[in-house]
Amino acid sequence: MPQMGESIAEGTVSKWLKNVGDSVDRDEPLLEISTDKVDAEIPAPAAGTIAEVVVKEGDTVEVGTIIAYIETDKNAAPSGDGGKAAPEAKGGKPAEAVAPEAEEAPAPPKAQRQGDGDDAAIAAADAPSGEGIDEEEEADEGHADETADERLKRRSTPLVRRIAAEHSIDLREVGGTGRAGRVTKQDIMSYLETREQQPAAAAGKAAAPGKAAVAAPTRPAAAGAPSGPFDADQFWRIFHTQVRHPEFPARENDRVEGMTRIRQLTADHMVRAKRIAPHVHSFIEIDFTAIDRVRASSKAKWAEQGVKVSYTGFVAWAVARVLPEFPMVNGTISGESIIYRADINLGMAVDLNPGLIVPVVRNADELTLVGVSKRINDLAVRARARKLKPDEVQGATFSITNPGVLGTMVGMPVIPEGTSAILGTGAIEKRAVVVEVDGSDSIAVRKRSYFSLGYDHRLVDGADAARFLAKLKEVLESFPETA
Repeated sequence: MPQMGESIAEGTVSKWLKNVGDSVDRDEPLLEISTDKVDAEIPAPAAGTIAEVVVKEGDTVEVGTIIAYIETDKNAAPSGDGGKAAPEAKGGKPAEAVAPEAEEAPAPPKAQRQGDGDDAAIAAADAPSGEGIDEEEEADEGHADETADERLKRRSTPLVRRIAAEHSIDLREVGGTGRAGRVTKQDIMSYLETREQQPAAAAGKAAAPGKAAVAAPTRPAAAGAPSGPFDADQFWRIFHTQVRHPEFPARENDRVEGMTRIRQLTADHMVRAKRIAPHVHSFIEIDFTAIDRVRASSKAKWAEQGVKVSYTGFVAWAVARVLPEFPMVNGTISGESIIYRADINLGMAVDLNPGLIVPVVRNADELTLVGVSKRINDLAVRARARKLKPDEVQGATFSITNPGVLGTMVGMPVIPEGTSAILGTGAIEKRAVVVEVDGSDSIAVRKRSYFSLGYDHRLVDGADAARFLAKLKEVLESFPETA
C-alpha cells in the first residue's frame, strides 16, 4: 500500500484493474485505492505478470503492507505461501511488490515522528480526517533501553495517542492488530466502545474501598432521554470523535448496498461539521453584466492561451482578493483559540457523479484570473479522472461550491471541518430588474445570481458576513478589464 501523503496511514483497495495471471506494463494502472483524503489509481511499479493478490477489494490496510506480487520473469512460479514471502523469479530474484516506494520511503525526522500529537492535529486542522503523521515501524533491536513512553510512541500514531489521552486509556492495555503489534485507530476505538458498554463495572472499580462514591451529575429528566451519570467533557469528546449512523429496517423490494468509501467519508465529515459549527447563512444577489462584458472582449485572447475562463474562475479570483480584508472568514476555531490563516487556499467542490471531492487552489491570491482558471480546470479534470494527489485535497482555508451549474437557484452548503465559511453560488439567469439610467428607474434584463455564505457563528458574526458579501458584490460588479 503506497504512501499517498504524510498524514495518511492506511488505504482501502477499491478495485483491482488486473487479475492474477494478467500481464502488466510498468506505470500501467493496476488498481484503485481510496484513502480518507482522495481516491487514486495506482500504477504498476514494474512490468511483469500478476503472481498473487494478497489484499482483496474492500479491505483496508496500513501503508507499507504488501498488497500483491508481480513476477518480473515469466518463468517464475507463483507464490503459494499466502503472501508471507515474495515469490521468486528465475535465478532467485524476488518478484516486485506492488508498492516498493512505501517500503523505501525515508523516515521523517525523529522530532517529527515523536512529536506531540496535538500539534500535528492543529497543523492539519483543515483536513477532514486522518491519523496524523505516520511513523515508520522499527525493529525491536536497539530499543532495549527505551522508556515505556518512547515505546508507546513507536507503537502508535499521534491520533491514537491523542484519543488515549482524551479518554484516559493506557495503551499498554489495548491489543494492537497493526504491524509489529501496533495499536491502530480501529483498535483503540473498539477498546473504547467495549469499555463504554460496561459502565457499571468501570464505576465500581473506580470507587475507593470503604468510601462512599460521590454521585455524578445526572442529565435533566426528559421524555425518552437516557438517565444516569453524565460527564459533560467526556460526552463532548465522544460526540466529536465518533460518528454512528442510525440503522433502519429494509422493506420488501428495497435495495440495500454498502456505502462506498467516498460516501462513507462524506457522511462522517458532514455529521461532524454540523455537530461542531453553529451554521448561519446569509444571501446576496450579484449582477454579472460587467463580467459578461469582460468575457466577450477577452474570449479570443484566452483561446490563444488555451484556457476557458468560466464564471467560477471570476468568482474564485474575486474571493481571493476579498478574503484578506476578512481574516475571520479565512480562519478557524481551534479549542479556545482562533487560527487566522496566512494563506488563501480555495477549496473548489467538484461533482464526481456520484460523489464529491474538494481539490484546493493554493495561494489563489497570488494568481491572475487566467492563472486561477487554469488551476481550477486542471484540478477538476484530474479529480474526475481520479488522478489527484493527496496534498491537492488538503489545506483549504475557504471553500466554494457551485450548485448553480446544475440549475439550483441557491444552496445552503455545510462548512467543511477546520474552516469557518463556505460560499455557494446559484444559477446565473436572465432576470428583469429595476436599474437606474441617467437618474431614472427603468426595467432591464440582467444576468443575476444568488450567492449564499455559510459561516461558523462562533467566529463570524452576521455583520462580518454581510460586509464580506457586500465587498464581493462590489468587486464582481465592477470587474476590471485587466484582471
